[in-house]
Amino acid sequence: MTEQPIRGSRHGSIPGTEWLAVVASSIALSAAAVIWSWQHSAMLNYGDAVAHLHIARRVFDSHRPGLSQLGSVWLPFPHLLLMPFVAVYSWWANGIAGMIPSAVAYLAACAGIYRLARHWLPPAAATLALAFFAANPNLLYLQTTAMTEPLFLCEMIWTIVWLVEWRESIECDPNRATGLLWSVAAVLIAAIFTRYDGWIFALLAWAGIGFTLLRRSQLRSRTFWLASACVAAAPVAWFVYNATVFGDWLEFARGPYSAKAIELRTAAPGWPPHPGWHNPWVSFLFFIKTAEMDAAAVAWGNTLLALSLLGTAWAGLIARRRAFGWAMLLWLPAPFYAYAIAYGSVPIFLPVWWPHSWYNTRYGLELLPAFALGLGFCAHFCLGAVREFKPGWTKYAAALLFALAGLNAWQVIREHPLTYIEGTKNINARRPFEIQIPPVLRSLLATRPDGVVLMDTSTYPQLVALTGIPLRQTVNESDKEFYDAALAAPAAHAAIVLAFDGDAIDQAVKAHPSGLVVVQRINAPRQPSATVYVSDTPDHKNEHTQ
Repeated sequence: MTEQPIRGSRHGSIPGTEWLAVVASSIALSAAAVIWSWQHSAMLNYGDAVAHLHIARRVFDSHRPGLSQLGSVWLPFPHLLLMPFVAVYSWWANGIAGMIPSAVAYLAACAGIYRLARHWLPPAAATLALAFFAANPNLLYLQTTAMTEPLFLCEMIWTIVWLVEWRESIECDPNRATGLLWSVAAVLIAAIFTRYDGWIFALLAWAGIGFTLLRRSQLRSRTFWLASACVAAAPVAWFVYNATVFGDWLEFARGPYSAKAIELRTAAPGWPPHPGWHNPWVSFLFFIKTAEMDAAAVAWGNTLLALSLLGTAWAGLIARRRAFGWAMLLWLPAPFYAYAIAYGSVPIFLPVWWPHSWYNTRYGLELLPAFALGLGFCAHFCLGAVREFKPGWTKYAAALLFALAGLNAWQVIREHPLTYIEGTKNINARRPFEIQIPPVLRSLLATRPDGVVLMDTSTYPQLVALTGIPLRQTVNESDKEFYDAALAAPAAHAAIVLAFDGDAIDQAVKAHPSGLVVVQRINAPRQPSATVYVSDTPDHKNEHTQ
């Protein structure tokens, strides 16, 4: 068989009808997923999604409004994107606010993966790569929520797109190369402020740019060094923020809400905190298995991995002169998570392996672009082989490949997408409290509409939205000095107190019970019980009788 040349296309020469088909099909898939998620009340299943919305809302709706409300652990860019949408109370309460930026990021990622594939592949193979990526049920579900994965995938993909185009433009169009370098810098800064994975991704991508310029004796480029300063300033800004607001420049890594602190609190004495702890090989296997299960039916996972690796290797051989090397960055999540699981307090639990549970299963989606692009090259190879030996069968071979991609997506749905199941288990743990507590709070607030509620909003933030009050009507852990004062005298600072067994408010109530009356005790399976109190101090008595 003679080698089939790669007949890709630069973005500028992709026909408008192709882009219309890409955008229309991506919008259709996104809209279908949004409608399904809305009908199944699934936009707020993930506790983390609710927390992201809560953080964005409290920046302007709290006793201490300002950027310090962005917190110390999660990076700020996703919350800044959410802020215009959570300003609409109903969108904050029902999850629409989280869906909007995630869905836009999904659509941009779909356009990016197609544009990237078309640099090297003809339309049929590039469309297969897009179909595999865009129709992934796990990604389609997450793009209806406030989770950060769709945004980070978008940032990864567009970084690679612009890196490839930058490399191709260095010689033929220096002005365009300069603009593209700034585009790469901008999206890398966004990635740095989205997920900590982005820090390593940005380091390697920018080091690659520097190495490329060094080989071409262009390292003295003023644009490169200005852009380098901007990229380097992003993590430094996060260090300065943590030092200024929380008094520790590594608060995000070693503070009370850090992954390490959570691991220490939840680990069983005498047992490793999670599978893969201090074992990079086991950690690597857990991540790869998660990526396979996120992308393919369980029985097809190993086949998917093998085909993607073969397609990537073949592409590296035949497209290396067309800047394909940059696409290898799409495989970076594999070594990153092998290290993060082993030494970074980032566990992953899978239903098929001990401890047979669901936790952080969404992380595997970070390999979805690498899988999709590798499969696109495999499809191009297969179609080229068919065209060589049986030209009349080419269209049937293409139809078969698309049918297999569709069958895979359908099988993932039948087996239940990991991310949706994990989210369902998240909300099932919270649901008893979200059903029982808001009506109690609403009934008490009916007689004291301006009454302040002392409560911890980090564990069950949705209770505030379900009650129908603004965050500033609560005193919570993000209010610092107001919260500390309320803990010292709960009855004097709040009309209503919500405490969960063992939390700081529960301890404060037990230390300072004067003026508090128990209204109701609320229980939930395998969760600390909640107790609602009302203040019996003179000021709050007057509120009750008005």
